[in-house]
Amino acid sequence: MARVALVVDDSMLIRHSVCRFLEERGFAVESATNGQEALELLQTVLPDVIITDIQMPKMDGHELISELKKMPATASIPIVVIAGKRTSTDPQMDTRANFVIYKDIEIESQLAKALMSALGEGVPTD
Repeated sequence: MARVALVVDDSMLIRHSVCRFLEERGFAVESATNGQEALELLQTVLPDVIITDIQMPKMDGHELISELKKMPATASIPIVVIAGKRTSTDPQMDTRANFVIYKDIEIESQLAKALMSALGEGVPTD
């Protein structure tokens, strides 16, 4: 059975790129454009990993992570945050995430490393 990933990002380009990357590696992928949509999806789908942006309309990534950590069914799902760009004092950081990757740096290689770490197994990178 394929692993399931939930991708949450209001940027269609980032969402599409991350979904394609995951699908090419055998994941079944669900996507949402904000935290509210993600919570609705989580009523019917329980993913193996959640990849979320921080800055989104309606419900941002910080609020989504707070909701995920409150619910027993989702509290232990690994979370990868996609942040805008790396800065030394990054207010976007969420320490409850398992991994943070950056949109301005080789997103696919970062994502491969994050998945390998979060899911504890090799994820093909080619």
